[in-house]
Amino acid sequence: MKTCPLIFLLVPLCLAGCSIERKTYNPTGAAFSQAYGIKNYKQLVFVSGQVPEDEKENIPDNFRDQAALAWKNVETQLKAAKMGLKNIVKYTIYLSDRKYRRENYEVRYKVLGDHQPAMSIVITGIYDEKWLLEIEAIAAK
Repeated sequence: MKTCPLIFLLVPLCLAGCSIERKTYNPTGAAFSQAYGIKNYKQLVFVSGQVPEDEKENIPDNFRDQAALAWKNVETQLKAAKMGLKNIVKYTIYLSDRKYRRENYEVRYKVLGDHQPAMSIVITGIYDEKWLLEIEAIAAK
């Protein structure tokens, strides 16, 4: 009976000292991760769809600027949770038209670099016809 309180003390200490383990699974060598695994995380953050609008509701005219702004908005949400883009473990990009695939890849690579979490891209109608994309993300630390 005297060991029970000790267990309750050791578990939080272990969790506090454990660092997140990340593993990319990409057996086909694609330009993105086929799967992305995490262990030992303390916090998950689910970022709602971020759109290419600034705080004054301005929307850029071209896809590249819209994509950069949407990623900036994702980053702003993550910073509020004391995280950054490197904490993303999964994201989904909704494109209004498949003609933006190449530009999307270029902007995404510029923003994320070699960090390649799991991702999905969906071609779909978007809530506001001025928005050319929307980005959701899941992050962990």
